[in-house]
Amino acid sequence: MCILCKDNEAVKINIANIIFLHYNGKDKYSVIKGRTVGVTMNMIEAKNLVFEYIRRDEEGNVESIHRAVDEVSLDVKKGDFVAILGHNGSGKSTIAKHINAILLPSEGTLVVNGIDTKEEDRLWDIRQSAGMVFQNPDNQIIASVVEEDVGFGPENMGVPTEEIWKRVEDSLKAVGMYEYRTHSPNKLSGGQKQRVAIAGIMAMRPQCIILDEPTAMLDPNGRKEVIRTIRELNKTEHVTVLLITHYMDEVIEADKVIVMDDGKVVMQGTPKEIFSQVDKLKQYRLDVPQVTELAYELKKEGIPLPDGILTVEEFGIEIKKLI
Repeated sequence: MCILCKDNEAVKINIANIIFLHYNGKDKYSVIKGRTVGVTMNMIEAKNLVFEYIRRDEEGNVESIHRAVDEVSLDVKKGDFVAILGHNGSGKSTIAKHINAILLPSEGTLVVNGIDTKEEDRLWDIRQSAGMVFQNPDNQIIASVVEEDVGFGPENMGVPTEEIWKRVEDSLKAVGMYEYRTHSPNKLSGGQKQRVAIAGIMAMRPQCIILDEPTAMLDPNGRKEVIRTIRELNKTEHVTVLLITHYMDEVIEADKVIVMDDGKVVMQGTPKEIFSQVDKLKQYRLDVPQVTELAYELKKEGIPLPDGILTVEEFGIEIKKLI
């Protein structure tokens, strides 16, 4: 029996003792026998996801329950650049930790690259598919030399030595840090350290990178370095990127923006769609890019400008039309 899957369609099969062929493109087929198979274009898919932090006393009795994620449903397509916005305590970092299976759902499901995170025997596969970069690069850098640190992950995966060094070189070049390969990470700037941390994840060849406020501890120049690196990896390496941030100007080139508040998804859309709703964003205690705010205030004063202006260049074009 053979099942042919068309692009953008999802097929789920659960029939024992039958062999299925799935065409992956470029004359490659996946052969799967006798198990549930999910074929989807989504890298990440959450359905009615709930997570509760439970506080217990010394005897193990429940003192309090805090629902950090409340019935969240979302999807991230392979190759997309998706940003999640929200004020502190909105649940965005908790979502990020679910994607890497650091946390598991209290209720609902989260599927990463076709694998349910509740499948304990597939944990290694999930973490190979989705790498995570945290706020503080010092928490991820462990070696005394840059190239050794980048090679640490592949080495622990059992990658052959020759392949490790190739991955180290490719990853450091991809983030613009190859010339620093023999340097000590302790002598790098915050932005450079974060790029090394990203290279370390890239060397493990994940299909998705989750970045949990990677620029929170950096100065403006460091922030620009890291965001430029993330965008380039998404465009040139086609890595799926999920960026958790509270800096509005970092998300204007995203394919999709998700806004969270009090554990719920309250807005979804393109950057232009989201930032066209300035008043609504302010209700959720969020800002907008400075140029978007300027255009919004001018429009309130009667100047006919369109909603959702995101860049200075776009603002300049619209002003010239009025002259």
